[in-house]
Amino acid sequence: MAARIRNAGTRLRSSAARYREVSRSLHTPSSWQSRYGLDWTNFFIADVQTGFGTFVAFYLAHLGWSKSGVGIALTTGTLAAVAMQIPGGALADAVTWKRTLVAAGIVMIGAAALILALTPSLPAVLFAEFLHGTTGGIITPAIGAISLGLVGRSAMSLRTGRNYRYAAGGHALTAALMGLAGTYFFGGAIFIAAAMLCIPALIALGFIRPEEIDYRKARNAAPAQDASHARLRDLAKNQRLILFTTALVLFQLADASMLPLIGENLAGSTKQSGSLWISGLIIAPQIVVAIFAPWVGYHSEKKGRKPLLLIGFALEPARAALLAFTSDYGLLMAAQILDGISGAIIGVLTVLVITDLTAGTGRFNLARGFVGAMLGIAASLSTLGTGYLFQGFGTVTGFLAISGIAGAAAVLMWLFVAETKPAKYED
Repeated sequence: MAARIRNAGTRLRSSAARYREVSRSLHTPSSWQSRYGLDWTNFFIADVQTGFGTFVAFYLAHLGWSKSGVGIALTTGTLAAVAMQIPGGALADAVTWKRTLVAAGIVMIGAAALILALTPSLPAVLFAEFLHGTTGGIITPAIGAISLGLVGRSAMSLRTGRNYRYAAGGHALTAALMGLAGTYFFGGAIFIAAAMLCIPALIALGFIRPEEIDYRKARNAAPAQDASHARLRDLAKNQRLILFTTALVLFQLADASMLPLIGENLAGSTKQSGSLWISGLIIAPQIVVAIFAPWVGYHSEKKGRKPLLLIGFALEPARAALLAFTSDYGLLMAAQILDGISGAIIGVLTVLVITDLTAGTGRFNLARGFVGAMLGIAASLSTLGTGYLFQGFGTVTGFLAISGIAGAAAVLMWLFVAETKPAKYED
């Protein structure tokens, strides 16, 4: 037994040493200032990117909104995100001032949060959700473009994992602040806390040196390729990208509404401390993502993308089935830990698979926008449809239906999506 423990410790130390060695590839060609500026930009803009929707559901439910009304509000945001994904991706491919795109998105997030805090009427809430949704099509591709432009394809796996680590840390911090603000102050303080964190996000963004963002690499263009206008119809010819996107859409149909539904149920069964309970359910998976995301990028280079993707997809139906039969907070926390593992895997590898499938095209950000638009449609259908489904058929049937959709996504990934990792990178 002691020998097995020593061998396991030796393997763990060896793996950690190899990870540190590979991580040094992130140190060139960009400066420490740009690397850490990108780290902390991811950290601070994460303040409302995940927890926003969940706290909106909780907040509106406490104000007396029905589940269908909450669904309409959330759907407004996701539809706005859909509308901006493809134009935002094309814009990120076309312009050199990518930091400006991120800055504009951060300002819009802060404005949306303040509107929700100060004027939570129906028109104001719908406008705030529209404003916040629009930022998804601006910030996400711009951050991806900056990352790829700084490090190139050969280091993108580790850079993406690092992005997700810092973003997860930001999500966890903000969930804690929102929970405390909602518990000990007035309900709108949740969103004032979120808006305040946009200020350090802008400061961190200013540390990224624009001259270090390689325009060609940021688009994933071939070495000799000139600037070109990306065309959406070219993406429709990429069969591997379409199959991968279809699997992601099914996954998103299952995943998008689960945490908001939990939030609404907690709002109906708890009082003031409910904000802290929601915070715990958001923080737990973000801690898991922060721990595992860099290792996902690292092991995707050793073992390939597909084996890890299959693990991430397989966890989702189990999570939904667990939620169907329990409302115990400890088991809800277990379900959220599964979500953290799945989120770390699928979040990191979605970026890497799109990078693999668009190599040399100069259309990386447009492809991300296309995939993001499809996922936004799936999310809007999920939040709207499950509101009526749960009202009409109950919690157990609703979560079992979600589990079936998630299972179908896993089967599609297993049978039809091929490995994408290249044998050699051509930066």
